[in-house]
Amino acid sequence: MTESLRTDILVLGWGKAGKTLAGVLGRQGRTVTLVEQAVDMVGGTCINIGCVPTKTLVHQAVQRRRDDDPATYFRRAVDTRDTLINKLNAANRGMLDPVEQVRLVVGGRARFTGPRQVRVTGGDEELDITADHVVINTGAIARRLEVAGADGPRVYDSTTIQHVDPFPGRLVIIGGGPVALEFAGMFARFGSTVTLLERGERILRREDADVAASVTTTLTDAGVMIRTGVEVAELVDDGSTVTVRTSAGDPVEADAVLVAVGRVPATEGLGLDRAGVEVGPGGEVVVDDLLRSSAESVWAVGDVNGGPQQTYVSLDDHRIVTSQLTGTGGRTRADRVAVPTTTFLTPPPARVGMSETEAVEAGRSITVYAKEVAKIAAMPRPKTLGETHGLIKFVVDADSDQVLGAALHTVDAQELINLVALAMRTGTTATELRDGIWTHPSTTEALNEVLAAARS
Repeated sequence: MTESLRTDILVLGWGKAGKTLAGVLGRQGRTVTLVEQAVDMVGGTCINIGCVPTKTLVHQAVQRRRDDDPATYFRRAVDTRDTLINKLNAANRGMLDPVEQVRLVVGGRARFTGPRQVRVTGGDEELDITADHVVINTGAIARRLEVAGADGPRVYDSTTIQHVDPFPGRLVIIGGGPVALEFAGMFARFGSTVTLLERGERILRREDADVAASVTTTLTDAGVMIRTGVEVAELVDDGSTVTVRTSAGDPVEADAVLVAVGRVPATEGLGLDRAGVEVGPGGEVVVDDLLRSSAESVWAVGDVNGGPQQTYVSLDDHRIVTSQLTGTGGRTRADRVAVPTTTFLTPPPARVGMSETEAVEAGRSITVYAKEVAKIAAMPRPKTLGETHGLIKFVVDADSDQVLGAALHTVDAQELINLVALAMRTGTTATELRDGIWTHPSTTEALNEVLAAARS
């Protein structure tokens, strides 16, 4: 059975940008159809398999006591995770269900059949949708590891590992980026023996060496074994364990393997060629600074457009597209300044702006301020929490005193980095941050001391 539908705006994918845009425009009286192919992805990646569930597990792992049985504790932690996600799913439905102008289509696979024409197939039913405007918001999926055995029964990605059963006493993680590191720290604290394999010379290749070294120390002190310069050649499953064979010739046996080598835009099977939508070499929808694709009245938002894979960036994507659809316009990707990031280890490293290496390569005249967290006398908060790993580092323009970038590896970094980002956007100088009056005891007090003395 085939039904036909005409709508003002068609949104493909229930991610942050898509659901926010649908709600805003629907409440303004525009007819909006939101299509989500997976019934367990209502609300998008962040609340279902990304930010929220993984950070819930990170928190649960930190709370584990030494005498807690790892497998039993992990199952309880997963139950806590699932309970929260179910509540968030319901809340996300509740945000859009009451909006009369928004039609929700869940459980159907969408494919373009022509310009701004999409067929949604679910079981024996089909829905042909014609829209004035289309917003592609299909997100990203885990990148596959192209080696023999990577599809084995004990090989997981960042989604499936969250419900791994049985709990792996030995876990190998392939990758050295933020996702790999978060799971490494998490599972080490849950009680797994974790070995992390990174093909590069060190983890966090985009960070300065001293920042990466600080994170490395934190992970190794948590029990993670990090092996760098290792290329995975093959995964061999013998029915009870999996052996990771590497270029180093030193195989590693494990109960489970997590492949965390990045995520790629989810555009396969969308039929974008039929819509006249250009796709880049990584599978991303090619867009301009207004997030317009090569097809008229078709935008791409969130992870699918090849930009930073962050929920808050996706939220800003919605602002850019919504401003065009409401006629106000004026907002573009070029307006983004000092966008921060955080990797949720314990403690978390956070970054905004230029690294020291990037500033030097750009020919900037800089002053570097850096201090190990354990040596910052004016910031007792990490000591009160019993977590003094880390490094705080600022890169400052030597002529203007403007902060060019910062790397904060410390407790509360996920909050403090936002203050630094705001300072960069508003032109607040390093001296003004140094001389600020901050609550005590707080992580913010580090600014008083770290920015007081340049690194010699």
